[in-house]
Amino acid sequence: MADYLFDRGVGSRLFPEGVRIIKTRGRIRQVWLGDKILCTIRASDGFIVLNRRGAELLHAALRPPRLRVMVSEEAAPFVATGKTVFAKHVISADPEIRPAEEVLVVDPGDRLLASGRALLSGEEMMAFKTGVAVVVRRGTGGA
Repeated sequence: MADYLFDRGVGSRLFPEGVRIIKTRGRIRQVWLGDKILCTIRASDGFIVLNRRGAELLHAALRPPRLRVMVSEEAAPFVATGKTVFAKHVISADPEIRPAEEVLVVDPGDRLLASGRALLSGEEMMAFKTGVAVVVRRGTGGA
């Protein structure tokens, strides 16, 4: 599923040897690596919802600009604390991003700030000057 959602070969990087799977009612719900949760699996559609450690692994596994939304330096500290990404602060975005896809939010130096769910396509993020581009799920904790 990770290869399908994110890119070919990402599954082995996102889920290295030693991951622990938590199931309820026979379905995978969470994936842990050591004492850190990597992701949860959304029950309604089976999509992977990244936690902080999972976003870090995905960021390391993907080459820019894949699944990245780059925000301005002025917005970066706010996004890193979990605030919403507005279209006016988007400097660049992967044109292949589709609405409802998990994305990585980065600063101009490609430092991971947050992960979240895209509300707009990558092209729309660049074209629009108002509105919400990404609903941030988890910030990295500070810029």
